[in-house]
Amino acid sequence: MEILISFIIPFIILLTVVVFIHEYGHYYYAKKYGVGVTDFSIGFGKEIFGFNDKSGTRWKFCLIPLGGYVKFFGDRNVFSQTEQEELLKKYNDHDKKKLFVVKPLYQRSLIVFGGPLANFVLAILIFAFIYMFSGKDFTPAKISEIQENSPAFKSGLQVNDTITAIDKNKIKSVLEVSTYINTSTKESIEIEVMRNQQELSFIIEPKEILGEDNLGNKVKKKIIGIKISPLNNEFDKQKLGPSKAIYYAVGETWFVTKTTLKFIGSMFQGKGDSSQLGGPIRIAKITGQVSQFGFIAFLSIMAYISISLGLINLFPIPLLDGGHLMFYGFEKILGRPLSQKTQEGFFRIGMFLLLFLMFFATFNDLKDLGLF
Repeated sequence: MEILISFIIPFIILLTVVVFIHEYGHYYYAKKYGVGVTDFSIGFGKEIFGFNDKSGTRWKFCLIPLGGYVKFFGDRNVFSQTEQEELLKKYNDHDKKKLFVVKPLYQRSLIVFGGPLANFVLAILIFAFIYMFSGKDFTPAKISEIQENSPAFKSGLQVNDTITAIDKNKIKSVLEVSTYINTSTKESIEIEVMRNQQELSFIIEPKEILGEDNLGNKVKKKIIGIKISPLNNEFDKQKLGPSKAIYYAVGETWFVTKTTLKFIGSMFQGKGDSSQLGGPIRIAKITGQVSQFGFIAFLSIMAYISISLGLINLFPIPLLDGGHLMFYGFEKILGRPLSQKTQEGFFRIGMFLLLFLMFFATFNDLKDLGLF
């Protein structure tokens, strides 16, 4: 019962919200451009409960809550492609207007892109909400202690230096220092500080250790051997107005997106730690851990998961939204859609890639739980 309350329920709530927003992005643009929608499903498999709206769309929750889909009128499944001439013969003139495949290329592209876009918008709204009602930290990153013989010590950093930038990223809060150090994909990082009203720059090679994150999970961390403590242990947390909150929310969303892409790129180069790639089990574990810190912490992890879902779906892998956008790119260049046979070949490749990623992520999850 404790596992159910602490981990499973928060995970299902988070996933339901994030998936609903994603699918609603598809649904919104489909309705905007007159595409018929027959099903709006949260989850897969057997329907648990649902209802039909006035337009005939079936809104439903299904047994397996690990995703969702929007099914368009005339489609065999989400964004399926059939030969247009064969499809058009089955419908009268009124129904033809509701078909996804007859819509202009830009409308189909927006319908597909609407899902990931909705995830990014959700993240921005969550961050803005947090900054407005809980506040954003602006405590200066002033060094209070340096370990002897550490990378920071050897580079020339000193106590009372205030860190102003890491790899040209401006440091606006003491909380950002470890984030920028640990998300850097470079062997060495550039740290800029303010010392006695003078700007100085240092090149430091962080040391990688096996430590624990704030939730007690074992992770590989990069350290430079400094301690940063706010003056009198008082954080400068400020509640922001709507415009500033949105400004910083957009910045945070862009930073998470950029950092994620860099991390994935480093994995392909053999430099990144592939053990950090997790699946539903790890997400459920982290969601449960974070939710114990309160509602604001839960909202934060929801924003990060929403960004990840939006970004992953934009990868040019068939079966994902990015794969369909890739097909539309070919259609724009060639002046015609790819043949059904070619698309089916791409879909088989996409299915293999997704199954491999799912297997790899699940293996990491089970390894994280100590089962391997």
